Amino acid sequence: MSDSLIKPRIERPPLSEVIEAKAPLFLVPVLMLIGLLAIGSGSTWLTLTAAGLAMGMMIFIMASGLTVIFGLMDVINFGHGAFISLGAFAGFTILGLLGGWIESPSIALNLGAVLLAVAFAMLVTGLAGYGFERLIVKAVYGQHLKQILVTMGGLVVTQQLIYVIWGPDEIVLARPTAFQGSFVVLGAAIEKYRVLAIAIGLALFVAMRLVLSRTRIGLLVRAGVQNGEMVEALGYPIQKLFLAVFMVGCALAGLGGVMWGLYQETITAHMGAEVMISVFIVVIIGGLGSIEGCFIGAMLVGLLTNYTGFLIPKLALVSTILLMGAVLMWRPQGLYPVVKAH
Repeated sequence: MSDSLIKPRIERPPLSEVIEAKAPLFLVPVLMLIGLLAIGSGSTWLTLTAAGLAMGMMIFIMASGLTVIFGLMDVINFGHGAFISLGAFAGFTILGLLGGWIESPSIALNLGAVLLAVAFAMLVTGLAGYGFERLIVKAVYGQHLKQILVTMGGLVVTQQLIYVIWGPDEIVLARPTAFQGSFVVLGAAIEKYRVLAIAIGLALFVAMRLVLSRTRIGLLVRAGVQNGEMVEALGYPIQKLFLAVFMVGCALAGLGGVMWGLYQETITAHMGAEVMISVFIVVIIGGLGSIEGCFIGAMLVGLLTNYTGFLIPKLALVSTILLMGAVLMWRPQGLYPVVKAH
């Protein structure tokens, strides 16, 4: 028989490895099923699930920038919360100028006001991220302890600047008219704003997946995560790529700040620092650099927080910590760890 007719044998991974690789995809559905069995009432479960998914989407928006920054740049940015707060206040400024649009019954004007606020917040936080990287982060690449110290200092300075510009008091951030209230689905009350948050979070996840997997810049980012020295040896300026990714990560924090501020309906200079515990938990659960892992981790955190808050309120305070511990005992490097070349 001719050698050309002999087909090469394709080695397939063992079934156990396939199951292990796919297992994280089932965590969210399994948690939702457990929640349904524990809660009992279908309408209550649906309300809590919608709230949990919306919360998870907003945490994902805030965490996605941080996980990309860590995955590519190996930078532990404890100042990420500053951009969440700054984005919320920048968005508040635009919403204040568009009071007529917010109070209008027109969904188009309401949505336009939110989108303009988001665009301005992302512009402001992206530019602030440029200065933050040039002045603070650039000098401490590869030095994790110094990164923690200087970025924490940057967080404090940014909070003080917010006090100077917008004042120290808590500010009420009213939602546009079209996104106030709720509607009933199968006997469950679903807040309109939570549907918007879920839609924006899903759109961001799909966009990031497409950019990272099907564009040239995405290829460079993924290659930089795996082996930055190789990317630079091929003639691509890795430092400029780092700067661009840092700015995008900060802009995503600004987007998350606007969404979270409208969710809470109040904003403060320290709101970003407060939510950073959940953000870091999501990044760690996801695998320190994985968008897919970050997305799944955020959904788990959002759902578990709402389920336990209803069933066992006292447990809700530590539920995410317990979740992180359980995931790390199962997968010490997170759900989808990013493996870098050495």
